[in-house]
Amino acid sequence: MKPKFLYSLAAIALAASTTAYAQSAYPTKTITMIVPFSAGGPTDTVARLIAQSMGKTLNQQVIVENAVGAGGTIGAGRAARAEPDGYTLLLHHIGQSTAPTLYRKLTFNPVTDFEPVGLVTDVPMTLVARKDFPAKDMKELITYLKTHKDKVTYANAGVGSASHLCGMLFMSAIETELTTVPYKGTGPAMNDLLGGQVDTMCDQTTNTTSQIKSGKIKVYAVTTPNRVPSLSNVPTTSEAGLPNFQVAVWHGLYAPKGTPKPVIDKLANALQVALKDQTVKQRFAELGTEPVPADRATPEALRSHLKAEVDKWAPIIKKAGVYAD
Repeated sequence: MKPKFLYSLAAIALAASTTAYAQSAYPTKTITMIVPFSAGGPTDTVARLIAQSMGKTLNQQVIVENAVGAGGTIGAGRAARAEPDGYTLLLHHIGQSTAPTLYRKLTFNPVTDFEPVGLVTDVPMTLVARKDFPAKDMKELITYLKTHKDKVTYANAGVGSASHLCGMLFMSAIETELTTVPYKGTGPAMNDLLGGQVDTMCDQTTNTTSQIKSGKIKVYAVTTPNRVPSLSNVPTTSEAGLPNFQVAVWHGLYAPKGTPKPVIDKLANALQVALKDQTVKQRFAELGTEPVPADRATPEALRSHLKAEVDKWAPIIKKAGVYAD
């Protein structure tokens, strides 16, 4: 009879070889990419473009699942708790870096509970209003807001959303508090802006460019140092007189903590291919953004960027005194 420890060694060797084979064969089934915001919103748009292209490289379908609520923390929490096998991913924006400060009862750690795959894109924001809003330019807008601050409404996609953060910085820059109307996602917020139920909003070009070009909403500025090619006639905040009001919304792709490195490497490679895809690049350009350079679409780059952004936003949020349960 063979000693028991020999059976144990054989079992360990078999398990290791099985795991290695599974990682080398990955993926063998559909991959789910969680987007923690509503369908039709800017982050959802980015995710669907990336998912379709990555699926071609991985030879498996990558489907987008919207898990909405609590400023993106519900979807992110689900992704953090998923099996670390590469079949559940998270596509999240700047909110991944603000959640640790905004939420007192966060059920996950954005820095330590994920394996970064890579950065995807930096999306400019636009300061917009309903199409019949009285102010013609930024100077008139600021004057109007200061004079009518109790009557003007500002829409956002909920605490921790990009539109919430942008609005918070804008109100700080002009030293004027507006009546905030939170929504469960940018889609419904934009619908009410289009319908005239709310007055102003700050949102990503991926969600506003088509509405601006069609004249359905009024635009005052883009929140980046340089003009956006797809909105070349729109001034930057600096040109419009607010040099200290600049913000871009970055998006990153993550897998749950513990996902094997060979799987992360395959995902990172597929992301790199997607960001070079001419269809993706063209669609991004139409939406007022572009893929990040190859050296930023890596696990290491996203890990460093996320940590730096957490450190950047923490004092800003604490100073504003904005928190969520």
